[in-house]
This record gives sequence, structure tokens and C-alpha cells, in this order.
Amino acid sequence: MFTGIVTDLGEIVGFTPTAQGQLHRLRIACRYDQTTIADGASIACNGVCLTVVASGVEGGRTWFDVDAAAETLAMTTARHWKRGARLNLERALKIGDELGGHIVAGHADGVATLVSREDLPDMARFELSTTRELARFIATKGSITLDGVSLTVNTVRDVTFSVLIIPHTLSVTTIGGWKAGDEVNIEVDLMARYAARLTEMK
Repeated sequence: MFTGIVTDLGEIVGFTPTAQGQLHRLRIACRYDQTTIADGASIACNGVCLTVVASGVEGGRTWFDVDAAAETLAMTTARHWKRGARLNLERALKIGDELGGHIVAGHADGVATLVSREDLPDMARFELSTTRELARFIATKGSITLDGVSLTVNTVRDVTFSVLIIPHTLSVTTIGGWKAGDEVNIEVDLMARYAARLTEMK
């Protein structure tokens, strides 16, 4: 489990697709202490929970390897990731950690497309669209995770919704580089999903 609070910006420094395109081995450089990264650990990469299969240090930088399988490539923006891309990183939640965002599973539900960006004096406003299936779980003032970042929904209109991003978040995550047409990973709020399921069962 995660909280949607980004703790580092990683960079893809190695990228090895299989011949069949069903699995991508990624090497991600980060600032984490390598001695704290165990094989089998979970790290959210742009909101996608991936399992560490190896780690080390090279050139003074920590790196870890993860595999993105066919389902991940089909459902998320991982299919577009390339060497040099930056990723929002978050280590798995530990008992006793501060819950600064909201409960995030790291299981991206799909993608949202950035419709527009408006840079305001003290923040930026992003409008995004998603599928009708996911839009039914998005509510004004509710929580949503975009590329691994816990955010509060500002407005909702049909399949389109908006978020307001403060300067700090713009500077410490990949959101600062978002532009119209970009796709981002979306994970809807778990509470909204369960509430909808309970309603359907009545």
C-alpha cells in the first residue's frame, strides 16, 4: 500500500523489452539508500506498483530493476516509457508512517488524458478526461491518484475532471512537465470503488 506522496523522482537508465513485447525490464536510478531496497520490495513508479528484482549502485547513484508485464503495459502508460523518462517514486507504506495523502493500492485502473493546462499566479489547473467506467468513481472534493500523486478533485463534468496543483507539487513531481495530450496513470479512490460495489449489490 502507498499514500500518493512522492518521495523521489527516478530516471529510467535501462530499458530491455523482450522479443515478444510481453515484458519490459526497467532499470531506474534514484536517490534511495540501496541498502534499504530488498529484492521483492514494492515501489510505486508513476503510480504503478512494481516489484524490485535487483538493485545496486553505479556512478554514485542507486538503481533498481523492475519488470513491467503484459497487463501493466496494456493498462498503463508504462507502454510508452523509454530511457531518460522521469518517474514519480514512492516506497511502500510502513506501519507508523505518516498518512499524508490517501490509501493508494498502486494498481492503476487505466489512463486519463490531459485536456488542458492553465498556469495561474499561484498554482496550475489541469483538466483531464477518462473513460465513463472510471469517471463514475470520481467526485468533487474526492481523492484521486494521477501518476502516483495523491490529489483532490476540483470539479467534475461528465467524463472530464480538474485538479489544482500547488507550486511545491509542480516542482517535486513530474506534474510540472505535463502538457495537453499527455496520458497519465489514474487510480480511483478505493472507498469510491467499494461504495459503488455495495450500491450495485443492493
